[in-house]
Amino acid sequence: MRILVVEDEPRLLRNLAKALREEGYAVDTADAGDDGLYKAKNYEYDAIVLDVMLPRLDGWQLLEHLRKQKQTPVLMLTARDAHKDRVRGLDTGADDYLVKPFDLSELLARVRALIRRAAGQARSDLELGDILIDIRARSVARAGEPVTLTAREYAILEYLALHRGEVVTRTALYEHLFDESDDTLSNLVDVHVFSIRKKLGRDLITTRRGQGYCIE
Repeated sequence: MRILVVEDEPRLLRNLAKALREEGYAVDTADAGDDGLYKAKNYEYDAIVLDVMLPRLDGWQLLEHLRKQKQTPVLMLTARDAHKDRVRGLDTGADDYLVKPFDLSELLARVRALIRRAAGQARSDLELGDILIDIRARSVARAGEPVTLTAREYAILEYLALHRGEVVTRTALYEHLFDESDDTLSNLVDVHVFSIRKKLGRDLITTRRGQGYCIE
């Protein structure tokens, strides 16, 4: 999944981006509100981690502008803990709210929950026949036996599983799984899908010619 982090404190921005990448997310960053709004409107993200106090355009203004165009899930971060500030954030269109200082494991859990809810998935595990995907542990098992996937293979599998029954284009996979710094090859998704099929069964992912991929 692809995440945008908008935070003006350099150390926190670096730490959040690093932690999310270690969890397997593709991560873009912005340290000012106007830059964050541009990226949020022009790229496809599965979730946005948004600080409130930002230069040039604050988090509330960014969110208000974004909601006129997109419904990307947003987790707001702020040092403010007043009840009225939490209410304002949620009423402006935030999906969740976390007060600084926060525990990193809680932030990661909230991001996972936002992505699941956006895909209509309440549980943290996905069952595909004898295949079990544990989103929280980022692990996969087949018939009870663990299967090792690369980070990119897992990301593709999870995204297709969360959108089960939908045809996902190659373009959509690139937009959601590679960040702005990735230098991707045109057939990279095909290579990863071929590897997933070798490990989990050739019938798991269906190719719709000229359209994309689908897990039925």
